[in-house]
Amino acid sequence: MPFLIREEFKHAVADGGRALVARGLTVGTWGNLSIRDPATGLVYIKPSGMPYETIEPEDIVVLDAAGRVVSGTRKPSVEFHLHLSILNARPDLAAVLHTHPLYSSVFGVLGEEIPAISEDFAQLIGEKAPCSVYALPGTEELARNVVAALGAGKAVLLPNHGAVCVGKNIDEAMNVAAVLEKTAHIYLLARSIGTPRVIDPRDIALMQEFMRNDYGQRG
Repeated sequence: MPFLIREEFKHAVADGGRALVARGLTVGTWGNLSIRDPATGLVYIKPSGMPYETIEPEDIVVLDAAGRVVSGTRKPSVEFHLHLSILNARPDLAAVLHTHPLYSSVFGVLGEEIPAISEDFAQLIGEKAPCSVYALPGTEELARNVVAALGAGKAVLLPNHGAVCVGKNIDEAMNVAAVLEKTAHIYLLARSIGTPRVIDPRDIALMQEFMRNDYGQRG
């Protein structure tokens, strides 16, 4: 039985990659992103080693949940284990971004988490973005370590590597990546002149409840 391949997801991955570069969330060919079609479970992922500016929809690789290529002629991202492991562990998600951002990576190099020091971070990401255990890039060990550190969260730092941000769609994952990097920058600057105030977990819970139930337009 042929797989249903949807062109809009290919376009979303290609456009998303260019957005990562434009927003300073990665450089060169590094980093990767994927989107899962909730209707079929198929995962659309960046091809390996191609500059984001050159990637067209026909270059996007489509995988099943086991990592088998079902559409596309390119080699998938070397981090496909990472993407599939996260998506298989989290049915609530549909998008995974692996970024190589400047300020977030500072704390990954230090092996430190980024705490909730800003309200947008608290609302969107939660109490913290933890740091996973180190493993070599492209390995199943890295995938396992990131899944363990991510848990039910939205963002994880990769030691000496970068960050992983997730969402229920590509727009949410992009927002998580942008807020993580902005907060990392603020945290670094704040630590250089004083002791940052971390938001109380009770206030974080209240803000997240407000975001779920009251923020934005309804109907």
